[in-house]
Amino acid sequence: RWSKFPPVSAEEAKRAAARAAAELVEDGMTVGLGTGSTVAHLLPALAERGLELRCVATSPATERQARELGLPVEPFEQLDRFDIAIDGADQIAPDGWLVKGGGGAHTREKIVAAAADRFVVIADESKLVERLGAPVPLELLAYGLRATLRALGSAQVREGAPPSPDGGVIADYRGPIPDDPAELAARLEADPGGAGHGLFPPALGSEVLI
Repeated sequence: RWSKFPPVSAEEAKRAAARAAAELVEDGMTVGLGTGSTVAHLLPALAERGLELRCVATSPATERQARELGLPVEPFEQLDRFDIAIDGADQIAPDGWLVKGGGGAHTREKIVAAAADRFVVIADESKLVERLGAPVPLELLAYGLRATLRALGSAQVREGAPPSPDGGVIADYRGPIPDDPAELAARLEADPGGAGHGLFPPALGSEVLI
């Protein structure tokens, strides 16, 4: 389900969604922390609450900011599930499909979302779309990269993008997205050179705060 707030500026909207999501976190929870500009508003809102938490970050940038604010961050290897995971999105379709990965951490973000009992997406209204469109972020293995790009077609390495948190090559699929994004997701997942893609199915999302 979507929850919407009154019209405000984009940054105010991100902050409002982030603060609303922070209120969903309770003392003693295990929390998956996403990546991006909206999550940057979540972290101080969460730190202000002074809760006892166990947190895992999906990117080095999120981990640094969280630690600076006093939030405890530990390796994912020490946990096997989360009570809640909170993250942003680049596109949000009415049927619940998401595109994520503008920050290049989408593979980790999807792993964390799948391990969470409750996955909450926070965004401003500009992320709402009638249907998903290109680009769809990709994380590819460096080994055999040219062959992978050729097999995928309509995919390009993202110019100037640093590697993913796990050393993968960040690229973008720029071809058409079918009416059922699951068709494209299955094709991207079938290529052995692909480590992850930014199409998130509705089954991963508990709710979206706009």
